[in-house]
Amino acid sequence: MVPSLPSLLLTTVRLVPLAKDQPGSPGPTAAEPVDVRIVDGVVTQVGNGLRPVGEPVVDGRGAWAMPGLWDQHVHALQAGADRERLDLSAADGPEAVCGLIGAHSMTMDDPNGIVTASGYRRGNWSRLGSVAELDAVSGTHPVVAISGDCHNGWLNTAALRLLGLPDRDGPMQESEWFAVMARLRDLPGAREVAERGLAELVTDLNALGVVGVVDMEHAAAYRDWPARVAAGVDTLRVRASVYPEALASALTAQVRSGDVVAGPLVTMGPLKIISDGSLNTRTAWCCEPYPEAGGMVDPHGTRNYPVEELLELADAARAGALEVALHAIGDAAVSQALDVFARTGARGSIEHAQLVRWPDVPRMAQLGVRASVQPAHLLDDRDPTEATWPGGAARSFALRALLSAGVDVRLGSDAPVAPADPWLAMAAAVHRSADEREPWHPEQALTAAQALAASTDGWGTVAPGHPGDLIVLEADPRGPTGEPSQAAAARLRCTRPVLTIVAGRVVHRG
Repeated sequence: MVPSLPSLLLTTVRLVPLAKDQPGSPGPTAAEPVDVRIVDGVVTQVGNGLRPVGEPVVDGRGAWAMPGLWDQHVHALQAGADRERLDLSAADGPEAVCGLIGAHSMTMDDPNGIVTASGYRRGNWSRLGSVAELDAVSGTHPVVAISGDCHNGWLNTAALRLLGLPDRDGPMQESEWFAVMARLRDLPGAREVAERGLAELVTDLNALGVVGVVDMEHAAAYRDWPARVAAGVDTLRVRASVYPEALASALTAQVRSGDVVAGPLVTMGPLKIISDGSLNTRTAWCCEPYPEAGGMVDPHGTRNYPVEELLELADAARAGALEVALHAIGDAAVSQALDVFARTGARGSIEHAQLVRWPDVPRMAQLGVRASVQPAHLLDDRDPTEATWPGGAARSFALRALLSAGVDVRLGSDAPVAPADPWLAMAAAVHRSADEREPWHPEQALTAAQALAASTDGWGTVAPGHPGDLIVLEADPRGPTGEPSQAAAARLRCTRPVLTIVAGRVVHRG
């Protein structure tokens, strides 16, 4: 039996008008303050002069209320672990990675302590590193270095042996790496570190106004969340995914997307399938070959599954009432993903949709497939895109085109690949620049109102029947009429809620 949820009366708030098809940001209005009643975790009344009936009362003091924010794509345990990993994001090549790891190794007291590092991006490197290079700087320490996009990993000999893997010369990537990455939690002390970081992450998310996430952690996230909830990590709605290797057990257990698995806030999410690679690892599957693709097995990128297997997986998910979250970054992968949805009748999302063919944009809308996009990636990927996908930049992160075609666009972070910060994601979607350069293809920018609406799990202006998941802000987050995109982005990056409410429970006060 699912326990009842809290009730709450939120008084004297102005509602932020939100709709996904808003053509612009009309700016603040003299909206009349209203009261919002939440009963058993659901908004039941919105009106004036609502009287308390025994529930707690929170005075909104004329601030602005809107649906709480969702991050549609996180790897929760990886994001938790990443908080204590050595940061390699500044490394501009394998020599720099080795220098950082070598310096860190010398500071460690335990001669056999494991060095876990992350954040390097090899998209613009002239060469890959070698296992021998890591061995030369790490002494007796096992070293696991994870790329910023999480699609490749670089281990030294000591780490390979600790994990029972054969010796090799260089890094691993895609399916081979994913199998190894799923085992990192089994390294001594790793699980405890990751779970501690995950609990801290949830607290930080609440402070940012995040009320829910879709957890795309590898293997079977839905199995891990009951223990977390029992341990008190229970201030966030979670849709917990499953991967193909654990699909059979999920189907046997007959857990369907939307079923409560720990809770009442944790429900079953989608089957996550990683069909291709990534831009920076040069493995995203594209229609055009990569420039200077010498040494690549396929100059167009990597297909992690043959199409026949994708069809079988999607059809099995559909039969088991599971949605499908199909990772597709390259334009060929996006086209294939749409073919899979069309042929199987599966429902769900394309995760990332980073590079699209223009004919696939209306097709995505016609099929009712959501586009789950992580705009903060474009801040890191602007220059690699120009170098790696020449001529494709205009079709990268095509947010405005997708929204204009009627695609249901949902925003997220892909943490730890990008920070789990929805305000950063919205700012990137609105301004499309991380520095003083002009916005990158501003024709694909969203307005602040559109970015906000794409961050609320599909809920518009707060109304009866909505989940009792709200944030309260001191100012209207849509900003003033005619605000330049750079100013809007700067304002969004600094926005923080004064209250975050999840299912009628106040989980953060700013």
